[in-house]
Amino acid sequence: MPNLITRRQLLHQLGLLSAGLLIGCRNTQRASQAFTLSAADEALLEELERASFRFFDECAHPETGLVKDRSLADRNDEREVASIAATGFGLTALCIADQRGWLPRPQARERVLRTLRFLRDGLPNEHGWFFHFVNWRTGERVWQCELSSMDTGLLLAGVLTCRAYFADAEITQLATAIFDRVDWRWMAHGGPLLRMGWRPESGFLEANWDGYCEHLLLYLLGLGASQNALSPDSWRAWSRPEIEYEGSRYTSVAAPLFVHQYSHAWFDFRNRRDEFLDYFENSVTATRVHRQFCLDLRKEFPHFAEDLWGITSSDSKGGYVAWGGPPRQGSLDGTLVPCAAAGSLPFAPAECLRCVRTLRERFGDRAWTRYGFRDAFNPASGWFAPDVIGIDVGITLLMAENLRSGFVWRTFMTNPEAQRGMTLAGFRAPRRK
Repeated sequence: MPNLITRRQLLHQLGLLSAGLLIGCRNTQRASQAFTLSAADEALLEELERASFRFFDECAHPETGLVKDRSLADRNDEREVASIAATGFGLTALCIADQRGWLPRPQARERVLRTLRFLRDGLPNEHGWFFHFVNWRTGERVWQCELSSMDTGLLLAGVLTCRAYFADAEITQLATAIFDRVDWRWMAHGGPLLRMGWRPESGFLEANWDGYCEHLLLYLLGLGASQNALSPDSWRAWSRPEIEYEGSRYTSVAAPLFVHQYSHAWFDFRNRRDEFLDYFENSVTATRVHRQFCLDLRKEFPHFAEDLWGITSSDSKGGYVAWGGPPRQGSLDGTLVPCAAAGSLPFAPAECLRCVRTLRERFGDRAWTRYGFRDAFNPASGWFAPDVIGIDVGITLLMAENLRSGFVWRTFMTNPEAQRGMTLAGFRAPRRK
């Protein structure tokens, strides 16, 4: 029963969702805007994106469109568990594939329609929210998993991306129906904070989305909804705790780098901020601090280097783990996780590209297979993960495309729900000095 405990549950069990101090961010130049890709960079990212898309192309069910939670790294396998979050990444991947010419437009459109029809009419939901893990053929809940608020949010982001990109009457109707069905107030359960989930056997999970992490997307979608929307007070109700490492400060609740990536895959936080901070620059700082944290581990793991770093929640030799730093979290053993750098490409392009290129060139076919990078590997022990995980492949694909063209940002941000959410949260352009 792999991956039954999710990365967020692991973090919460470790007690990392604590309140803290509020901080501002420096008014610095945006990393992705100041970087020019070379022809070699473009070729590397094209290869990375094409391989990543192959996972979503081959591991989505041909009738339901649901995308597998994981697969063997070198081929689609017999496992039937899908992830609704991976499906959200997969819907966005179809838009990228159409825009890049990897799929004919009629085929991409039909696959989107097939998926949206199943999401609206075939996938079990409660107040519009979906179960985290489901059977990819039937949509039936598996592993007695929770109705997941965050994973539903990632799915909805993919749904809205398709609506904005294809500008097709039926896609628009289906996507709007799926989004408008979500009862955001129900998931808040009478308070300003969204719950992490709900189970039919026991009701709402005790944990709230109460401290800065990947949930920016979730609250902004809830604020921007036209039906059963969240109150703007919900944006100000969660804490923004501060982490300090080697003189650098940034906002976060947890060590794994994915908490700084997911919302940024769709929402474009560049050149704007709310009353608290600049979230894009916060992720820039978090990425660069994490890289330094990895470099500081070289006494334990000599293979870590300026061009070889990155730890975030992933598979390990002992199973799925939520690890990273700073602060140091989990039983770090020298395992490298490619989506740590690949999912942060827009934040620190030079450093992340250098790492991705080194991972590709130095470890070759041991680390790189049909769907791109294996989920994780340890050069010291010789362990290489047998699988890829959909959400890790997804964040790699979307952030690589955002660095190259800004396509996902540009498309998703045309949605009125996204614009309204950011307006109600108080986002504005930063003041020029």
